[in-house]
Amino acid sequence: MANASAALAKDCSPASDGNNPCPVTLVRPPVAPLSAMAKLGKALFFDKALSGSGQLSCASCHAPSAHYAPDNALAFAKGGVAMDKFGVRAVPSLTYRERQPPFSVGPDNATSETAPPPPPPPSVKGVKSASNTGASAQAMVPQGGLFWDGRADTLQSQAAGPLFDTREMAATHEGVAARLRHAPYSADLFRLIGAHASDDMLIAEALFALARYQIEAPSFHPYSSRYDAWLEGKTRLTRDEAEGLRLFNDPAKGNCAACHLSAVDEEGRPPLFTDHQYEALAAPRNPLAPKGTYDLGLCAAGRADIGHNGAYCGFFRTPSLRNSATRKVFFHNGVFTSLRQVMNFYVLRDIEPGRFYRPPANKHSSPYDDLPSRYWPNVDKIDAPFGKRKSPTLTPNEREKIETFLSDLTDH
Repeated sequence: MANASAALAKDCSPASDGNNPCPVTLVRPPVAPLSAMAKLGKALFFDKALSGSGQLSCASCHAPSAHYAPDNALAFAKGGVAMDKFGVRAVPSLTYRERQPPFSVGPDNATSETAPPPPPPPSVKGVKSASNTGASAQAMVPQGGLFWDGRADTLQSQAAGPLFDTREMAATHEGVAARLRHAPYSADLFRLIGAHASDDMLIAEALFALARYQIEAPSFHPYSSRYDAWLEGKTRLTRDEAEGLRLFNDPAKGNCAACHLSAVDEEGRPPLFTDHQYEALAAPRNPLAPKGTYDLGLCAAGRADIGHNGAYCGFFRTPSLRNSATRKVFFHNGVFTSLRQVMNFYVLRDIEPGRFYRPPANKHSSPYDDLPSRYWPNVDKIDAPFGKRKSPTLTPNEREKIETFLSDLTDH
């Protein structure tokens, strides 16, 4: 089989019979028995008694059967001490986070041995194209981090977010510490960290154990989709699947691979179908969202390294498309409930805005109804398939073929 660099250097579009003309051997994460810390993390992941209500565990919203995403169609998860509150964003999947880089602005901040300087203002946005994905990776753009707004850098800090959010698991410091001292797994915890650990140490180690479980357990990153098998030359794509992949990668058609990278990387690792960057796409307002508020995304994440920079308002992290065909809601606010709606939005947002937005204040203003007008210039209007065009870049039939291809990204 071809090596990764050779595959990247040639056209690897599906052959006429659906075969991969340049198969590779994918480099997947190693599989080994879970460490003692990861086993502890697994017990914590399914422990409802950690929550303030006693009814929610991590697995309640990140169901293993749904690729660690919600197994229901709720736009916002239900939680709180009395289970009478709702979160404010759609719950993302926890899969494929083992390669998630920490947040940075530009290509070098995350690897600097000293504290990075304050980020410069965002550079003028360049066109993102599926034919040249490397250009944006080197630009001064926000990238990396966890949550929709990048506010956490590690799985350990990410786990603390929903655990202590009053609208979600609604746990307290005292309640979590008490549970950790008197749970069925407490003996294992104390064997790992010592019998005289403080409450702060107990909680920090519990969060670390949750992170280790997600890093080590193969179910969080199986790379077992039909597309992975095709990359390795083990299966053929149907005619519609192959055409969907071509349209996905074509910079003049779907241009999806500009942000959702579909190629094996130089190390031979399977594609994650994200560039880890942030985009302002102006998703329509979800009628279920809290009234009188805007979710500004990255600029309101509370990150000390960027502050409240208006140039980042409306930006949200580009998610992986792996297992997207099994999701029930899409975008940060769960406004869409099918891939068909998502495809229509990308292709028709700037051509038929009335399909997605409430009528604008006047005929000369932009229609975006979930972003204050002062931030409308941040919205991506240059990357295909966005932008004013005489006709859509994708026909309804072509959109359907891309959907067919996306089903090949579901893990089995």
